[in-house]
Amino acid sequence: MHPFSALLSAFIEVSYMMLDFYVWILIISAALSWLVAFNIINTHNRLVRIIGDFTYRLTEPLLRPIRRILPPFGGVDLSTLALIFIIMFLQSFLRHLMI
Repeated sequence: MHPFSALLSAFIEVSYMMLDFYVWILIISAALSWLVAFNIINTHNRLVRIIGDFTYRLTEPLLRPIRRILPPFGGVDLSTLALIFIIMFLQSFLRHLMI
């Protein structure tokens, strides 16, 4: 295998894993927001506040432009789902680059 193709293959694999990790952060952020909204967990808890702030800072820069385009659907925010679909598309594209 040529060194450049091995480097490119490694880069694609790491990018795929990072996108996978980001999807999990999106899921955690959405679940946490639901738990807070339904008053199951309390934001006065320091750990909950730290995790919520961390996930907000990681997800909001990519969700904000989607929220501008995608209107709220009956009070439900579909931007997280749209971003997960975009990430799945990117992962499929990266998978096909490996072939």
